[in-house]
Amino acid sequence: MSKVVLVTGGSSGLGKAIAEYLQQKEFKVYGTSRNPDKYKNSKVVLLPLDVTDSESINACIKSLTEKEGRIDILINNAGAGITGPIEEIPYQEILKNFETNLFGPIEVIKSVLPVMRAQNSGLIINVTSIAGYMGLPYRGIYSASKGALELVTEAISMEVKGFNITVTNLAPGDFATNIAAGRFHAPVLSNSPYKDSYGATLQTMDSHVDEGSDPVEVAKKVYKIINSKNPKIHYKIGAFMQKFSIVLKRILPDRVYEKLLMNHYKL
Repeated sequence: MSKVVLVTGGSSGLGKAIAEYLQQKEFKVYGTSRNPDKYKNSKVVLLPLDVTDSESINACIKSLTEKEGRIDILINNAGAGITGPIEEIPYQEILKNFETNLFGPIEVIKSVLPVMRAQNSGLIINVTSIAGYMGLPYRGIYSASKGALELVTEAISMEVKGFNITVTNLAPGDFATNIAAGRFHAPVLSNSPYKDSYGATLQTMDSHVDEGSDPVEVAKKVYKIINSKNPKIHYKIGAFMQKFSIVLKRILPDRVYEKLLMNHYKL
């Protein structure tokens, strides 16, 4: 019997790549989108889901459970980018980002856990980011929301292990997706003390995404995790230096590491 997979944010970017790849591997895959009708040509079935709306989440999980009778794998992928000097990002935009990247994924987990507990099995993969391992300049809010989801993964993994449910996370680096177009950019204000450094850093960030690897590499990693007998809690995927930067943070003095990051972003 084909395993039932739910991929949040499955209409574009990494989520779309993951959903389509797993469908090719003969999983029964459902993606989600806030507006499925916008994606008439989607190769996977898209269910309506807004991760910032608990009623929408519960309705989606209920609908899928009634249709398939089970949910074997949740790929908690829906998320949003955000950039800007922390001083200049409006509070509502900070809250919105945490609702999408942290609170929403938690609510999806809470909704799917009773289903997995009843079937005495399940796998949850939270898609975070290598940025969640470090506070990056002008991406501090994004780093914080993704880093928080990493810690939630660690905690909930222990809480649900007794129900034969595995929770893990995958932290991608830069991949060629449309995340730059969809994220909130605090404007580069002409009278801002951050104008020059933020403007230059924004260009660097966008170029990293444009030059990123093929998202199908992330999909292949997800497939490998699914087929692992004993998945680890943390996985990273990306360019060598992006993954190595996490190692450097562990071994270098804080200010030395900070200087490396500042040199990288030419600050």
